[in-house]
Amino acid sequence: MIQRVLRRADRFQQSHEPFAFAYGVIKKFGDDRGSQLGGLIAFYGFLSFFPLMLVVVTLTAFLAHGNAHLAEQIRTSALRQFPVVGPDLAGNVKALPGSGVGLAVGLVGLLWGALGVTQSVQYAFAEVWHIPYKDRPAFLVRVLRGFTLFALLGGGVVVTAFLASLGSLLGHSVIAGVAGFGVGAVVSVALYLTVFRMLSPGRVPWRDLLAGAVVAGVGWQLLQSIGVALVQHQLRHSSQLYGTAGVVLGLISFLVLAAQVTLYGIEINVVRTQRLWPRSMLPETLTDADREILLTLAAQEVRRAGQQVTVVFDDGASR
Repeated sequence: MIQRVLRRADRFQQSHEPFAFAYGVIKKFGDDRGSQLGGLIAFYGFLSFFPLMLVVVTLTAFLAHGNAHLAEQIRTSALRQFPVVGPDLAGNVKALPGSGVGLAVGLVGLLWGALGVTQSVQYAFAEVWHIPYKDRPAFLVRVLRGFTLFALLGGGVVVTAFLASLGSLLGHSVIAGVAGFGVGAVVSVALYLTVFRMLSPGRVPWRDLLAGAVVAGVGWQLLQSIGVALVQHQLRHSSQLYGTAGVVLGLISFLVLAAQVTLYGIEINVVRTQRLWPRSMLPETLTDADREILLTLAAQEVRRAGQQVTVVFDDGASR
């Protein structure tokens, strides 16, 4: 009975392109161990979050010297991206004291410690696009890309603070909320598109990265809007009851959800660009997309220029 139901569902999804595409994205997410990649990004994101926030808060305090209101607005806008835990973080993250060489050395050290999340994001992109290990960027290139990602995030914080100041002029009406969501979504899509272009293979044109950027950008905005309900479902009043532990759990939960949204955006681009659908729901049958995925997963393991990988299927087909 289960086999009959699966065959009917498989025939239905393969014969209807929207369902076939959606299943192809979900299936490839599983093939790429997307949950593990998301957990890796969330883990390093958590380790990198507080050093990075120290850098942001310290730099904004330095650049906005003499304008405490501007520095506070930027800091609050940055931490507002994290529902549930944002108010707690805003009250605990302070600027580093000092000036001159000592402060510069401290900031460089914090940035270096925060590179873990950019490295894990780059690793996730390479895994999802099935880039062979021998073709992946060298260490110095990855470090430079990591600092570029930090610059993009910093620019996003500044733009968010500016939009927040404009939103306060409109009040708290429904129109203001819709306008704020729309403008924020546009900014998020543009930021995701820039990151996707920087970390995706160069042969992929901009237009083929737009669909995933739109899904990820809108998903990020929705996550911020409904993130309170999603996280508080398990952690309602956790910061009051459990103190620091509640803040930590809330932050990790939000980072995991954000990583999942980003990874699904990447998967959409890969499946759409390489036309990796329809996929089979039955293990004993393989579609052309299934074979292509298995081939690229094997070719991804090539680590030296002289190494070759051959894949042979049960029906005698090989490559």
